[in-house]
Amino acid sequence: MKDLSPKAGDLEVIETASTDEIQALQLKRMQWSLNHAYENVPMYKQRFDAAGVHPDDLKSLADLAKFPFTHKDDLRKNYPFGMFAVPRENIMRLHASSGTTGKPTVVGYTANDIDVFADMVARSLRASGVRRGDMVHNAYGYGLFTGGLGAHYGIERLGATVVPVSGGMTTRQVTLIEDFKPSAITVTPSYMLNILEEFHKRGLDPRDCSLNVGIFGAEPWTNAMRLEVEAAFDMHAVDIYGLSEIMGPGVANECVETKDGLHIWEDHFYPEIINPDTGEVVADGEMGELVFTTLTKEGMPMIRYRTRDLTRLMQGTARSMRRMEKITGRSDDMIILRGVNLFPTQIEEQVLATGGIAPHYYIERYRAGHMDALRIHVEAMPSAADNLSKTAAARMLAKRIKGSVGVNVEVNVGDPDSVERSQGKAVRVIDNRPKA
Repeated sequence: MKDLSPKAGDLEVIETASTDEIQALQLKRMQWSLNHAYENVPMYKQRFDAAGVHPDDLKSLADLAKFPFTHKDDLRKNYPFGMFAVPRENIMRLHASSGTTGKPTVVGYTANDIDVFADMVARSLRASGVRRGDMVHNAYGYGLFTGGLGAHYGIERLGATVVPVSGGMTTRQVTLIEDFKPSAITVTPSYMLNILEEFHKRGLDPRDCSLNVGIFGAEPWTNAMRLEVEAAFDMHAVDIYGLSEIMGPGVANECVETKDGLHIWEDHFYPEIINPDTGEVVADGEMGELVFTTLTKEGMPMIRYRTRDLTRLMQGTARSMRRMEKITGRSDDMIILRGVNLFPTQIEEQVLATGGIAPHYYIERYRAGHMDALRIHVEAMPSAADNLSKTAAARMLAKRIKGSVGVNVEVNVGDPDSVERSQGKAVRVIDNRPKA
């Protein structure tokens, strides 16, 4: 793989600032953000007053723990524009969730928010090894989803060339990669597997293509998948993190020279880790739920937003700002089966480690008698699609899952191409249990 480590002058001053300098900036910006939310968002004024706290009570960063949390449901209850801290006509862009589980969550950005968004994505791309003048194939979906436009503006802010392909049309994706020869790609990790599959269908060696780095986000993915993609393409695979409620992609990013966790851009986003059951803040290094407070957002400030993502905070390495461990899963994605907690990423690791099986899967929850059960749907590689090989692969995968996770599951190994391909974010869990 090509060495993409930063050269002298590549980094912003804040990226190597001292902890004291970063914390002083955070405190100043946090005081502004709390006041901005309290004075301009009725929900925050009511919530703070009910908790008996005022923005002036924030004398240190630790004092943030006195303030109440914000939940995704707060955005739904204040749909569409009740969370905005500026007049609607000062909002320059709207994004929204799909709303598949109810009302969509709407987020709004001022012109300055869009500038910060572009700056943070550009910083993330630099951390990934992308430089001015490079070409970036952007396969994130465009539209109300923050990924496509967020990456697009950041690529342009960096001074790189953007290829705004969006998601889908996998055949065309590979054609453009072959013809335009981009050095980087922004895409969901599950869809990158579709692109890899298309290379193989055409008889092309992906290691011969122009890509030097893939910036993967929008869904949890494992280090096992990193190794799979890096070996297949002879390129770096780095993780980018974000969520629309806080900004979009670019809240945190891995540094290509270390790949040891995602550096959070703490000059704009203040992280905490809490015990998801008690809400108490835990020390750096302990696993828990990630909580964010925005420090500079004008259009829609977020105070102590519970992301439901599970991770831990660690000291900085390649940058001064703290790192977060790769997301292992979301607290609301966790499956409890006969008292055992498991996440889709744990299943993914075993799928990727089992011979004869393609890296495409989904988990079906169903009812066996009076008990919940799991069925893992995968597909055979073309070279192992006979019944004997599929039976052996199913037994091996079930054994691996039992050994690593501690639960018995049924495994269904289908024919090649039998698992539906994702065109964006992968759907990993389908719940077919009877509705209560």
